[in-house]
Amino acid sequence: MDSEKAKPKGVWYTIKPFVNGGTSGMLATCVIQPIDMIKVRIQLGQGSAGVVTRTMLKNDGIGAFYKGLSAGLLRQATYTTARLGTFRILTNKAIAANDGKPLPLYQKALCGLTAGAIGACFGSPADLALIRMQADATLPVAQRRHYKNAFHALYRIVADEGVLSLWKGAGPTVVRAMALNMGMLASYDQSVEFFKDSLGMGELMTVVGASAVSGFFASACSLPFDYVKTQIQKMQPDAEGRYPYSGSLDCTMKTLKSGGPLKFYTGFPVYCARIAPHVME
Repeated sequence: MDSEKAKPKGVWYTIKPFVNGGTSGMLATCVIQPIDMIKVRIQLGQGSAGVVTRTMLKNDGIGAFYKGLSAGLLRQATYTTARLGTFRILTNKAIAANDGKPLPLYQKALCGLTAGAIGACFGSPADLALIRMQADATLPVAQRRHYKNAFHALYRIVADEGVLSLWKGAGPTVVRAMALNMGMLASYDQSVEFFKDSLGMGELMTVVGASAVSGFFASACSLPFDYVKTQIQKMQPDAEGRYPYSGSLDCTMKTLKSGGPLKFYTGFPVYCARIAPHVME
């Protein structure tokens, strides 16, 4: 009887991690959308955070920081819903298989890698729409796409480039998500255990401390892939129909040749600030 009571039942128990993950991700996006916009502009060579901010305010006003918000929300509704829901299901099953004991770091990392890859596959089309909407103002007027919202962007991409183009840049998107989740989810849980159990900190300081540590490691692991992803998703063909990069590897090699390894970490402080709210999901 007790075992039957202890066993969770119902649809809500199954979908709860997905609903909670998607909702928290969408709320976080409303907070960090301006930071994300600045991050993308920095990666596209528009200048430092201060220069980008002043330019956007001067040219387009405060609304410029929220361009692509609909795509950002759609991305969280797909990517984060799948990512966090999958991560919690995987960790719960792993804990059960481990007789209820806390998972070692490598098992948390494996759960994070798997959850990140699955989430990125679902969220890649919305991510493509988001990058293009954020980068549109950086293009010459004749080359701008003028997407009205996320769904208009997806419709135009399919109509102009084909269905498979929705997953343009999916390779670095998936690798970025895997690296980010390995750094974020694994280090966050590990940091919580350290701050709470080893240092005896209260709940608030534990969350803040663990988020800072997790955000740093997640950023360090994933920013190079995020940089490549942004370049691939933003690019347009020239007058002869040729793209600046033939693929992710070509983008990586050309970036290394022109700017060295540190080029991939362009905008690292801003990226850390962008990641931090999502760590608290």
